[in-house]
Amino acid sequence: MEQIKWVKNQMPKTEDQQLGIMRQDAVSKARAFHKSFPQYAVTPLANLSRMAKYLGLHGIFVKDESDRFGLGAFKVLGGSFAMARYIAEALCRDVSEMTYAYLTSQKLRDEFGQATFFTATDGNHGRGVAWAANKLGQKSVVLMPKGSVSSRFDNIAKEGAKVTIEQVNYDECVRRANALAEQTEHGVMVQDTAWDGYEKIPAWIMQGYGTMACEAGEQLAQAGVSRPTHVFVQAGVGSLAGAVVGYFANRYRDNPPKFIVMEAQAADCLYQSAKAAGGEIRFVEGDLETIMAGLACGEPNTISWDILKNHVSYFVSCPTGYLHRACVCWAHRSRVTRRLFPASQAQSAWDSSRRSCSVRNMQNCGRKLYWTKTAPCSCSRQRATQTRKIIEISYGMAHTRP
Repeated sequence: MEQIKWVKNQMPKTEDQQLGIMRQDAVSKARAFHKSFPQYAVTPLANLSRMAKYLGLHGIFVKDESDRFGLGAFKVLGGSFAMARYIAEALCRDVSEMTYAYLTSQKLRDEFGQATFFTATDGNHGRGVAWAANKLGQKSVVLMPKGSVSSRFDNIAKEGAKVTIEQVNYDECVRRANALAEQTEHGVMVQDTAWDGYEKIPAWIMQGYGTMACEAGEQLAQAGVSRPTHVFVQAGVGSLAGAVVGYFANRYRDNPPKFIVMEAQAADCLYQSAKAAGGEIRFVEGDLETIMAGLACGEPNTISWDILKNHVSYFVSCPTGYLHRACVCWAHRSRVTRRLFPASQAQSAWDSSRRSCSVRNMQNCGRKLYWTKTAPCSCSRQRATQTRKIIEISYGMAHTRP
């Protein structure tokens, strides 16, 4: 198995001007906006007490976003709030007036009209933008990178979006979506990555993600944790990471936790940037192939990068095999079901196991993965057992064994 790589943050600090994006009052407005949705509910903060005991730690907590607004991901928090901020700005009003009731009313359509929101996605962000646009009576156009699975395409299309799968990677999809938005009357680009000249909407998206961090902070306090010692957060372009790090750096300004950012090794642009140690952004190019599809991004968000290089302690590059292990640990804790790991991810597990290990006599029937008999493996019997458990336990698919 490939090894985890990590680097200590030794980059020069900046004036930290972007930290204010995630100040408490800005996140409170996002939280109030999301609370106005009838679909809103606080998502669970799972207490992995057995794992904590095994590792000799006081506690391990995981924020479970698998049922956010019924969409299975946190991404809708960012896209929906950015759309509300855009509409509020267009109407010269404060976002606190942009409640769900108002945004879905005829009054809003009379005052604002209709915009077309463009975005690029591998699934979750685009689905969130499409869902929010559909609920608010707006239009959406979503571009997906090559290799996107049909189930994610279908989920976005069901929300009324115009969806296409482009034969390019995610970062090129972003550029194409932005070009289309610029060419369209009342077209708006809603993307959670930033670049020079495009920073306002990504900042709003990060504030939307702050709802999740705010919930977690309150839930930790309710669990008797006055302050977490370490915060681990995944990163693609780094918008979620910047939002979470920024929120907790503001919340615990006098004694912040240690922050660790985790990336897929095939798309570890933040790790590579930190490894260079100069503070400049580094890009990762190519197909960015990884089963961590939501993290397959090679170009960092410029505004979140400023937060990360000022506050993160370590950047970590994670190979696929460790994701499998993490899924097994989560499965043993929460009894993973098909809802948590749909067929698209089962297919990724199948493909990954085929590439990494010479497993035979294993059959794939689309929505199910099962074994016909004990699987021989050229690596070792132990590896064959591990591979079987990864697919059966981690991905929660129906299976049979003789």
